[in-house]
Amino acid sequence: MIQHHPSPNGAATCPRQRATFDRRSLLVGCGAAAAALAAWPLVRRLIARREAVFLARNQRYDGDLQTTITDGLAAVGFDLTSLRGKTVLLKPNMVEPRRDAPQLSTHPAVVVAAAEVFGRHGARVVVGEAPGHLRDTQLALDESGIGEALDDAKLPFADLNYQDVKPLTNALRASPLKSIYFPRAVHEADLVVSLPKLKTHHWVGMTASMKNLYGLLPGIKYGWPKNVLHYAGVPETVVDINATVPRAIAIVDAIDCMEGDGPIMGSRKHLGMIAVGTNLAALDATCARVMGFEPARISYLQLAGALGPIADSQIEQPGEAWQVLRSPFQVLDVPHLNELRDAGVLIS
Repeated sequence: MIQHHPSPNGAATCPRQRATFDRRSLLVGCGAAAAALAAWPLVRRLIARREAVFLARNQRYDGDLQTTITDGLAAVGFDLTSLRGKTVLLKPNMVEPRRDAPQLSTHPAVVVAAAEVFGRHGARVVVGEAPGHLRDTQLALDESGIGEALDDAKLPFADLNYQDVKPLTNALRASPLKSIYFPRAVHEADLVVSLPKLKTHHWVGMTASMKNLYGLLPGIKYGWPKNVLHYAGVPETVVDINATVPRAIAIVDAIDCMEGDGPIMGSRKHLGMIAVGTNLAALDATCARVMGFEPARISYLQLAGALGPIADSQIEQPGEAWQVLRSPFQVLDVPHLNELRDAGVLIS
């Protein structure tokens, strides 16, 4: 049986802020100006900085993923020893998983490898997900293979769709949402780790570490699918969620990816890559370049200037350069996706 995250006796507490940069204080302090388009250049200048993204090629699900993840975190300056005694919430992607379509969901090997890395450094690890299309979370666990892997590794699972919720003030307000409701496991986590599957997306072009955090929000509040967020604007709510989660990093499963009609109906594309970053905007921008997309043309990355850099000149790459790994993903032949490509091919 999957072990579920136990309910606390007292009220949930919010995670601690990032020590090196109080992102929420800056954004809230900017107030309405940060939400206005005219203020975006000012916000970008206020927080302009360089970030590191680690890419590793020739990766396999049966390879030494723990070493790759450990090396990647070290390369981007993340101190694993700081997590001793802390709670880490791993958030994989399990959207309509099927055993015959491994390109749909984060591979169980990546989830378990990440859990082993954080657990080995003294963290309490919980895996959590709020599948956006399935009310039956157990079915998603079974079809993705993640449930069996968690059982074997004796890792607890938190069903984020059905936990008690508590709001946090929307730190950015790119969307009309004044607050965002997160489940108990998010409030209790000292660190959220986005573990997405790299895929194309029929609305916003791509889905990686930032879009994956949609799965932190509970279905009991936002529905199946999460149309409240869709009506508020997908790009806008993506950046709002990322601004409001106090501390998050990401490890991207880009070994077997999805191209074409993603994020559900596309086909498998083997890339053999693991990507690691502590800044999700910079990480997604780098993944976009690998996919053959121009990051500045992707709607949610256009709004991400308050969260981190997307310009290649502001992103350091201590691992492989993205140019070495670049492999354009096929996209649907529709105007809003065609214009995202810096170069690429179409599918009919």
